[in-house]
Amino acid sequence: MARYTGPKTKIARKFGEAIFGEDKSFEKRNYPPGQHGNNRRRGKKSEYAIQLEAKQKAKYTYGILERQFRGLFKKARAAQGITGEVLLQLCESRLDNVVFRMGIAPTRSAARQLVSHRHITVNGELVNIPSYQLLAGDVVAVREKSKSLEAIASSLSNSSTVYEWITWNDDTKQGTYVSVPARIQIPENINEQFIVELYSK
Repeated sequence: MARYTGPKTKIARKFGEAIFGEDKSFEKRNYPPGQHGNNRRRGKKSEYAIQLEAKQKAKYTYGILERQFRGLFKKARAAQGITGEVLLQLCESRLDNVVFRMGIAPTRSAARQLVSHRHITVNGELVNIPSYQLLAGDVVAVREKSKSLEAIASSLSNSSTVYEWITWNDDTKQGTYVSVPARIQIPENINEQFIVELYSK
């Protein structure tokens, strides 16, 4: 299963924000990586560099590698609606992302692991594919045998963010992916228009 396994804090510093979740190392030095950090004189970025950075940021944020991300873009371009917005909606509809949004896991990589290790069900069926695309109305739940897992309980107790397009019942440990989020509801600081421009070259 392909996924990014390199240094995360270094990547977060490159973008100037903790895109992988809470990171104490990033908070200590939240400036670009490299020997000179903030003191290095950086020239004006080219249009291509800005577009590439937007794409890389989206890929790292959602934990998707290039081939899969390009596939999502093609799917978004073929769909009705604004391509960039549809692309982010497809990313948000991934099972690992929804597990993260529901608070079952503290990060997307942890959510990906829970899905891969068969702790999550969709509409009562075990699903171990992190990239599984959810549809509006799908019910995501913690598998019965996994409800007592300390990692899940800890994550849920620390989760306080509420999203309008997701419902969660802490007693039954299940939630519903109510609807596809509108762009304004997606909190990620990503400029999807730059991604569209990059792939459209």
